[in-house]
Amino acid sequence: MSLLPPTSTPAAPLPGAAPHWREEVARRLRGEALRDCPLAQRTSIRVGGPADLLVRPADALDAVALLAACEALRVPVTALGGGSNLLVADRGVRGAVVRPVLGEERVEGERLVLAAGTPTSRLGQLAHELGLVGCEFTAGIPGTLGGAVAMNAGTRIGEMKDLVEEVEVATARGLERIAARELGFAYRTCHLPAGALVTRVAVRLRPGDVAASKAAMEADRERRRSTQPLSQPNFGSTFRNPPGDHAGRLIEAAGLKGHRVGNAMWSPVHANFVVNLGGASARDCLALIRLARARVRERFGVALELEVRLLGEFAPDENP
Repeated sequence: MSLLPPTSTPAAPLPGAAPHWREEVARRLRGEALRDCPLAQRTSIRVGGPADLLVRPADALDAVALLAACEALRVPVTALGGGSNLLVADRGVRGAVVRPVLGEERVEGERLVLAAGTPTSRLGQLAHELGLVGCEFTAGIPGTLGGAVAMNAGTRIGEMKDLVEEVEVATARGLERIAARELGFAYRTCHLPAGALVTRVAVRLRPGDVAASKAAMEADRERRRSTQPLSQPNFGSTFRNPPGDHAGRLIEAAGLKGHRVGNAMWSPVHANFVVNLGGASARDCLALIRLARARVRERFGVALELEVRLLGEFAPDENP
């Protein structure tokens, strides 16, 4: 694969990596490789600097070749799914940033096998085409299936752990199939092997009342539209809900709902959502996060834990 030209200011040399690592990675890859590629428009909050190299493997075996090349060349690898639940540093991300593998859908009765890059919304659509139900909670979950598995995405009515039967992952040594019971699913947690990339996801659904399922999914979407700032760029829930409480309630009770730093703001619609008012920076978002953590700890003695994933090179004074 030829290396596509830079789309932003070229990155400085990557410490510890081979001097011409981007050219070598692109040479070994059959998929797309784009250097110095801005990531802001590839995230749901529209914030973040460039990736040294943004790649999308052609298929699962190409992902293995990518990981092997990066391991040999001492290049860090970061997965980027649909860009939701993610805050990219203003300085960007060093090394190779990998978009999920796309591929064909496979139907095996009540078992569906989908590529990691499949939009999460496609699961419900395909299920209903086949007369299957059980994935109603995915109605409003953005991003891709691979990302949904990696964080055990879910709502009040279900989580990915309730559906996933098996995942296929790529490592530098090959492809591996992992049963759901070995993934250590927990609240917003999935223990994938270190350095592995999800390439396929197998879920099991069940026959049922498709009309009722569609109605439940539309009701969930409507609830989200009325209680979350879906009309503005955001990365979803910022903090995990502490046991027995809700992060949004605590942030609002601390007086921060609607509070603004630069062009980022705690949403007046839902206090656990940071919204981009236009031109927000990661520094703006992190300032809000630090303030909420400090204020909630001071007033309620609760240590809020991040749900949003931080990606890239953050300055020392930006540590949330």
